[in-house]
Amino acid sequence: MCAIAAFAARGAAAQRAAGAPLLRLGDAYRALDQDNPRIHAARDLAAAVDAGVRAASLPPDPQLQLGFMNYELPGLRPMAPLGMVQLQVMQMIPLPGKLGLAGAAARAHRDAAREGVEAARWNARVDLASAFYELYRIDAQFAVARRTIALLGDIEQTAQAMYRVGQGSQPDVLRAQVELARMAEDTLRMVAVRSAAAAQFDAQLDLPADRVPGAAALPAFPEAVPDQDSLIALALADRPAVRAGSDEVAAAQRRHEFAARDRWPDLAVGVQLGRRPGMSTTMGSLMVGAAIPVFMGARQDGARDAAAAMAEMSRAELRATQADTRAAVITAYADVMRARRLEALYRHTVLPQAEAAAASALASYRVGRVDFMTVLDDRMTVNRYEQALRQLEADEGKAWARLEALVARPLIDANSTAASAPGENQ
Repeated sequence: MCAIAAFAARGAAAQRAAGAPLLRLGDAYRALDQDNPRIHAARDLAAAVDAGVRAASLPPDPQLQLGFMNYELPGLRPMAPLGMVQLQVMQMIPLPGKLGLAGAAARAHRDAAREGVEAARWNARVDLASAFYELYRIDAQFAVARRTIALLGDIEQTAQAMYRVGQGSQPDVLRAQVELARMAEDTLRMVAVRSAAAAQFDAQLDLPADRVPGAAALPAFPEAVPDQDSLIALALADRPAVRAGSDEVAAAQRRHEFAARDRWPDLAVGVQLGRRPGMSTTMGSLMVGAAIPVFMGARQDGARDAAAAMAEMSRAELRATQADTRAAVITAYADVMRARRLEALYRHTVLPQAEAAAASALASYRVGRVDFMTVLDDRMTVNRYEQALRQLEADEGKAWARLEALVARPLIDANSTAASAPGENQ
C-alpha cells in the first residue's frame, strides 16, 4: 500500500481506537432522562404550576383592620364621647361557582404543563437520536472508506506490478494514487464531521464538549412497520403536544366561563367591634357590600370578550397541532418506508451486482481485457453504494425516532444491536 493509503488507514484506526465503550441508544435514552437540561426545566415549570393549583380555588384572604377613631391631635387623646377603638374583619365572598371555575382552569393548566414535560422528553429523544444516528453513519462510512482504501491500495500495487513488466501504463498508477489521495481527504473530513456530531450528542446529555463518544451501535429495527392510519390515531390520542393543547382548551374555556360570571360583583361581608375608652360596653356592627359595576361595558364585558377570544385561539391552535401531527406522521412513515425499501434493494440487488462487476473488472484488467479506468470506476461505484446504504440506515433510525415522539411510545428496541455491527461489512 502506498504512503497515502497507509496514512489514511492509520487515521481511521486512531478514530476507531478512541477507547470508549460501544454506545447503545437505550443507554443514551436513560442518561437523557436524568441529565437533559430542557427536561429538567420542563419539570421545574410543571412543579411551579402545580404549586399554584390549590390557591386558585381558595377565596381571598380576610382583611383585619384596627382603628382608633376620633382622637385629638396632636395629643392623641380620645375625644369624649366620640373616641373609640375599632376592630374590623372583612371577607370577600365570590359568587357561587367562581372558585370552582378558577380551580378547574388551574388544574387544566397544570395538566398541560405536565404534558409539556413529556413533550420536552420526547423532543429531546428525537434530538439525541438524530445525533446518535449521525455518529453511526459517520463511523460506518468511515469503515467503508477504510475498506475502499485498502482495496485501492491493492489495485495500485497491481497497476505498478503490471507497469513494471510492461503490461500497464504509468497513468494507471498515477490515477490510482489520485483516488487514494481523494479517499484520504474524505476520511480526514469525516473526522471533523464526527467531532461536530459528538458535540451535538454530548450537548443533549449536558456532557463536556471534549468528550469522545464511543462507536454507535445500530439498533435492530422492527421487521414490520405499523399501519399508517393506526399511527395517526395513536398520535392524535397520545402525542403530548396534542394532549397539552386539549388541556389548554379546557383551561381557556373555564377562564371564559369565569369571566362571564365575573361581570357581577362579589359580596363583601364584615364584622366590626368598637369600644370607647373607659367604658365596658362593646358595640358591634355587621356590614355587607359590593362593588358597583359602573364600567361593566368596558371592564367586565371586555374581560369576558378577551377570554372568549383566547378560548377560540386555543381551539384553533389545537386544530393546527392536530393537522401538523397528521402531516408529521405521514412524513416520518414515508421516510421509514423509503429507507427500508432502498436498503433492501441495495443489500440484495445493487451491492452484490456492483461487487461482482468490480471483481470481474479487476480480473479482466490483469489479463488485459479492460482498461484501468473501468477497474477504478467499478470499485468507486461499490464505495458509493455502501456509503449510501449507511446513510439510509441512519435515515431510517431518525424517522423511527420521530415516529416514536409522535405516538409517545417506543417502536424499536433501543437496547438491541443490529446483526451487523457499525462499520461491519454486510
